Amino acid sequence: MPSYTAPLRDMQFVMHEVLGVTDVFKSLPVHKEIDQDTINQILEQAAKFAKEVVQPLNQNGDRQGCTRHADGAVTTPDGFKQAYEQYVQAGWPSLACSPEHGGQGLPVLLNTALYEMLNSANQAWTMYPGLSHGAYECLQAHGTAEQKALYLEKLVSGEWLGTMCLTEPQCGTDLGILKTKAEPQTDGSYAITGTKIFISSGEHDLGKNIIHLVLARLPDAPAGTKGISLFVVPKYLPNAAGEIHDNNKNTLSCGSLEDKMGIHGNATCVMNFDGARGTLVGEPHKGLRAMFIMMNAARLGVGMQSVGLTEVAYQNSAAYAKERLQMRSLKGAQAPDKVADPIIVHPDVRRMLLTQRAYAEGARAFAYWIALMIDIEQNHPDSDERAAHGDLVTLLTPIVKAFITDNAFEATNEGLQVFGGHGYIADWGMEQFVRDSRINMIYEGTNTIQSLDLLGRKVLSDVGVKLKKFGKMIEAFIEAEGVRKEMAEFIDPLAELAKQAEKLTKEIGVKAMFNHNEVGAAAVPYLRVLGHLVYAYLFARMAKVALANKKSGDTFYEAKLATARFYFARMLPEAAYQAQLARSGEATLMSLDAALF
Repeated sequence: MPSYTAPLRDMQFVMHEVLGVTDVFKSLPVHKEIDQDTINQILEQAAKFAKEVVQPLNQNGDRQGCTRHADGAVTTPDGFKQAYEQYVQAGWPSLACSPEHGGQGLPVLLNTALYEMLNSANQAWTMYPGLSHGAYECLQAHGTAEQKALYLEKLVSGEWLGTMCLTEPQCGTDLGILKTKAEPQTDGSYAITGTKIFISSGEHDLGKNIIHLVLARLPDAPAGTKGISLFVVPKYLPNAAGEIHDNNKNTLSCGSLEDKMGIHGNATCVMNFDGARGTLVGEPHKGLRAMFIMMNAARLGVGMQSVGLTEVAYQNSAAYAKERLQMRSLKGAQAPDKVADPIIVHPDVRRMLLTQRAYAEGARAFAYWIALMIDIEQNHPDSDERAAHGDLVTLLTPIVKAFITDNAFEATNEGLQVFGGHGYIADWGMEQFVRDSRINMIYEGTNTIQSLDLLGRKVLSDVGVKLKKFGKMIEAFIEAEGVRKEMAEFIDPLAELAKQAEKLTKEIGVKAMFNHNEVGAAAVPYLRVLGHLVYAYLFARMAKVALANKKSGDTFYEAKLATARFYFARMLPEAAYQAQLARSGEATLMSLDAALF
């Protein structure tokens, strides 16, 4: 059975030593009282909950899965409901929610760290409360006063949970062709009729009510995405006082559970809405704009799922590599008192472990940095600062989702490989990490969709304005640190990649003016180039801190430098290969007649 211990030292290193979060919080009036001790205490309690309550349920939850009953009700695996009750009792759902609705008002960054730990412990379980926070954010931003009064406090407390119902059998990601209907009723509500698929946490037994945010079309809706509206459709209809009863069940149900590759402990449902009563969220035909709040939160959340899986896969494969005896080192026996050496002495096992480690540490730094920028965007008193950080979050969100999840699939596969034949056997838990990580590359917009969003909407559509802001940040860091000889091994390749990324962007932009297919052909490798640019920047920042503390004798900083050097020597060169792919153009992809496939 796999194990998990939260990497608190590394989490605190990123927050306090690299990002300097308490100094940042002092500039945000709402968070100015939050100090390092408070942060560390919250992290420690979250680590304890993840390890002792949630992680022990992971493997059995995968084996048992969810059960749909004849009446459409769904029960989660043994222990899931009790763990969620403890989660609610401890106040975790309210951590980063507004005190106006009963929340604790703590930074998004702390909620991000909490979810890293929960995802390492049990991704399938964590998906249930994870979607609720996105529903809360969407209704807080776009809900009516009545909707906020009915739903927000219950979502914040965790008593009720949320979902988002977007896709349908015929449309997948192309929401412009969804068919679910919303018929106006005389009391101002709407009758929602249609079928939604792939609905994570669509039906379950964890909370008293499930609040579905549903995309549908009004009778007079224009075609395409311009005709989509958003509705809140609860499983149980609350009365004016916010109370629910069994006889107030809405006309919606789970038609079936998807039989899927991984995340078996989460109820992925086909949801049928049969004239279910709902109320409009935001303006008619503006549903996608409102739902994008939840969708963007979900994209960041999926990135955190993969941070968690990368970390737990690394921990278990590293522990195994220290114990598993097999063959002798090419340099001669390293454990002569044993029948063979532990496999960690072999160079390629080190490569696999360091790949996992680098992807875990890079992803953590990236995710925490994004979360801190969201805190600044939401709370800084200077509107220019809020806008500047908002632009960076907008630019980098597709990279969080796609780059981190792609890397996690590689990292979990490397972990399975470290275990060899045992990795392929369910008892060791490594094959579950591979299966669970695979969905993260698909849902909340496939990684190809994220790549198209990055290149088409976030870079080319504004002629690279947001990208140039990020480039200036890197340039300032290079100018400040490039004069230090000991930083040259990190600064020089970072500077070269920044220059090449700028050049590549211009080349694709020019080609796209004459052939839009060039964007589609270049998008996926282009995202990986920018992903490596982000990681190189963050690894250089981490190396700077490690160098400053190298003489302390703390082996933690030695390990930081070793990982950074591995990343720059062994992983960053992928960016040059991906840039070559992005430049290769659409001709080799599109020249073969479709009939010949």
